[in-house]
Amino acid sequence: MKNITLSVSDDIYRAARVYAAEHDTSVSGLVAQFLGSLSAKGSNGEFERLEAQQRRIQGEIEQFSACARLGRDEVHARALR
Repeated sequence: MKNITLSVSDDIYRAARVYAAEHDTSVSGLVAQFLGSLSAKGSNGEFERLEAQQRRIQGEIEQFSACARLGRDEVHARALR
């Protein structure tokens, strides 16, 4: 078993400790579970789904123009996504 050192803000660490306590585990256990889920999900397409989502978001960012004004309805529709 390997040890990993992470740096996170105090707020994130506090939230992680609360979440871990609510789920009867430790912060270390949460990190181990998360990292384990990455390798398990990678085999069934989760990485591909995340990469596709990242490409979609990147495309939206590239299409964004600061001078383009949105109508009221469009602003609210985006907020609901």
